[in-house]
Amino acid sequence: MSNALSLSFSHLGIFVTDLDKMVAFYTRFLGFMVSDRGAVPGVGEFAFLTRDPREHHQIVMATGRPQGSFDTVQQISFRVDSLKTLREMYVALKNEPAVSMDGPALGPISHTVALSVYFADPEGHRVELFIDTPWYITQPTRVPLDLSLSDDALMSSIEAYARKQPGFRPFKDWQADAAKRLASA
Repeated sequence: MSNALSLSFSHLGIFVTDLDKMVAFYTRFLGFMVSDRGAVPGVGEFAFLTRDPREHHQIVMATGRPQGSFDTVQQISFRVDSLKTLREMYVALKNEPAVSMDGPALGPISHTVALSVYFADPEGHRVELFIDTPWYITQPTRVPLDLSLSDDALMSSIEAYARKQPGFRPFKDWQADAAKRLASA
């Protein structure tokens, strides 16, 4: 891939043993706001935290950290500049021998608020490449993403799905509400 690639660090996910304790500390002491919290059946519970109303989350905390030695990095996430770039990187990743997209929670996924491609880096850390969408729905949400669809068909299907989900609204409205909540904290 090119060094001119538009890629920016976005957020980090970590596994935790006591989600309530971690959320309490990050909100009370570090001034984060819980932007969403919920569970994915069979996977675990997630808390999404932010200090920036432009970002739905800057930290994701996930249950499932076992006792003892364990890699606590749940994911490392990078925003790309366009759906075109996301598609190009997905194709390139499928041909990259140093990474894997085989396994649970890897490959193309829609969170509706974002369209993502997950892969395991050469040492097995989960990495996310994503673009934001203009819609918000209550998180966490994970549904398969078909990157073979045209841009129009893909975005239309994502919007149609979003309109049927709890909390649906334009992401800019969510941002305005988050700014108010953060300002009053």
